[in-house]
Amino acid sequence: MTTPAQRTPSGSGDLTLLLSQLDLTKLGALASKIDLAGLLNAAASMDEAQLKQLSKALGVGKGGAGQDKAKKPRELPVPNGDFFGLMDTLTPEQREVAGQVQAFMHAEVAPIMNEYWNRDEFPRQMIDAMRPLDLLRKVWNEDGTRKADATVMEGIITLEACKVDVSTAVFFGVHAGLAFASIALGGSAEQKAEWLPKMLDLRAIGAFGLTEPEGGSQVSRGLHTTCRRDGDAWVLNGHKKWIGNSPFSDFTVIWARDEESNEVRGFIVRAGTPGYEVEKIQGKTALRIVENGLITLTDCRVADTDRLQEVKGWRTTADVLRLTRAGVAWQGVGCAMGAYELAVKYAQDRQQFGKRIGEFQLIQNHLVHMLGNVTSMFTLCLRLSYMADHGIMKDEHAALAKVFTAARCRETVAFARETFGGNGILLENGVAKHFADTEAIYSYEGTNEINTLVVGRAVTGLSAFV
Repeated sequence: MTTPAQRTPSGSGDLTLLLSQLDLTKLGALASKIDLAGLLNAAASMDEAQLKQLSKALGVGKGGAGQDKAKKPRELPVPNGDFFGLMDTLTPEQREVAGQVQAFMHAEVAPIMNEYWNRDEFPRQMIDAMRPLDLLRKVWNEDGTRKADATVMEGIITLEACKVDVSTAVFFGVHAGLAFASIALGGSAEQKAEWLPKMLDLRAIGAFGLTEPEGGSQVSRGLHTTCRRDGDAWVLNGHKKWIGNSPFSDFTVIWARDEESNEVRGFIVRAGTPGYEVEKIQGKTALRIVENGLITLTDCRVADTDRLQEVKGWRTTADVLRLTRAGVAWQGVGCAMGAYELAVKYAQDRQQFGKRIGEFQLIQNHLVHMLGNVTSMFTLCLRLSYMADHGIMKDEHAALAKVFTAARCRETVAFARETFGGNGILLENGVAKHFADTEAIYSYEGTNEINTLVVGRAVTGLSAFV
């Protein structure tokens, strides 16, 4: 029988190596709780095979489990706001367009957006870069009718744009949504033939002039901007405010009240028309890349041929707004998803107190809350868009989506900003811009208060409007 003294040197070496790995402080604490001497005597009586087995189990020596772990750190997941795989439910074409927009945003917009945010200016060269994507034809047909999946496609385009920059999506939404829809729904055959092809190709950029300085939500009760017939022309007077794209657009659709009939009429007012002036609004803290204008109309003469011939009063205006309101809800989804993914990446990389902040429970609580918001918003808007494309969406459906996504987006970007700590207020880290832009999403295209009353009227049958 082999005695400990006769044991081979390699066995003794394993024991020595094993003992050298011990933390003496922890060993002292352990000695107060167990019979450490007895444990060591038991180890001393082990043969070579038993010592090697113990050494391997504890990860001591070359090839041990501890060293393998050090060499191969666990690969962390890529931040992904589509936790339920909703993109997988889309058609191949929809997913392809989503990928194209995502690539465009990262290649063309992300590198310059902070510069143009600071300049309070829209990068107009981006229009040329966007043209090859041919995005409007993914939503509209040449004759001004909509594709069968137009609202879903529009939503996916908006989501992917807003994940990087909400302002880019607003530019597209004003041109491809509000302005284009105004001509498609309210224009004559001749007007459609003149403008739609150029708009589809981004060779003519449109704006939409409805909101006025005295209020946004109240315009449905009566426009202050007026129009009156004067021979073969119309004379427009009044003001429009917060009109996106108007400082550089080729035309703006102006909605005005007929002084004689009190009917709402729409007009294509071309840039440079006498009596039409645009002052760029300065000093915004949200959507700074969007150029919004204050429009002044002073005896502005517009030919009757530029009056939208098929407008049926406010009903047409409401149809345009209904057609595009789902897109604003999608802006909230994209903005929140972009902020969430930035927060996850930061939590995986940022270290405090000797470990990544993503390992702290409170940070994980923030991230899970954000992901729940994003997932519910995405699901709601996808269903809303399917309803719109199948002709069963009502005003209250779009209003509920806007109320919910705007509120949850606001909460989500706040959690993202908190996750970044003080770094969250730096423009270079991304979430500050999302944080600011959310305030615009919350207020425009129907404030959350007004949209709440629209839904409340639908569910109770009782109106809380004045």
